[in-house]
Amino acid sequence: MRNPLKLRKNKSFDYAPRYYKGEGNPYKIEHKLDKFRSTAQPNRGLKNKFRSAMDDLNTEGDKNMKLRFAIIIAVLLLLFLFIIDFDLSIFLNP
Repeated sequence: MRNPLKLRKNKSFDYAPRYYKGEGNPYKIEHKLDKFRSTAQPNRGLKNKFRSAMDDLNTEGDKNMKLRFAIIIAVLLLLFLFIIDFDLSIFLNP
């Protein structure tokens, strides 16, 4: 008869897939590019979040990214001003 105060332990199986030749756990769900992303790791605390944001700011990305971003913002701004029927003649000299 079992002891009613002790809980039964779950069975554990040491299963390895037959044709798996890699290292680590093949069933671990992780994206392939997580190790290259700065946002995949959990940053706890305000100081660590600020430090990771500054590191992302200092890393050099695409060289034309800032120019492309400025052009997109300018086009969207002009489109918005056109939609609200804003008069751009106030910026021009008479």
